[in-house]
Amino acid sequence: MTDGRNVSLPDDDKLRGEFPLADGLLDYFPNALAEIAKHSKKAGDKHHPGERLHWEGSKSTDHRNKIMRHLIDSGKEDAEGNLHSVGLAWRALALLQEELEKRYGYPAPRNAVD
Repeated sequence: MTDGRNVSLPDDDKLRGEFPLADGLLDYFPNALAEIAKHSKKAGDKHHPGERLHWEGSKSTDHRNKIMRHLIDSGKEDAEGNLHSVGLAWRALALLQEELEKRYGYPAPRNAVD
């Protein structure tokens, strides 16, 4: 049994109920999450053609500044037709993930490589 600090989701059933991933995330933002997933695939195909989808943390850096650039251009598309708001959301999730890993010792995501 874990104390919930070294893994993203605790093993304890009662504590796991505090993380309503479907009701509190997927059901709130289904379209936004789908767009972020599509964005991840497009970026993976672009940067790692022929490889399985993965997040290469050592090449994905400077989230705060990239968030600001996407925020400035929110409501517009980039040269490849991607909404800047999707890039902003992806970067915000990346920033939060890395912060949680450092702060609480959470494990790296299963599709992350360095």
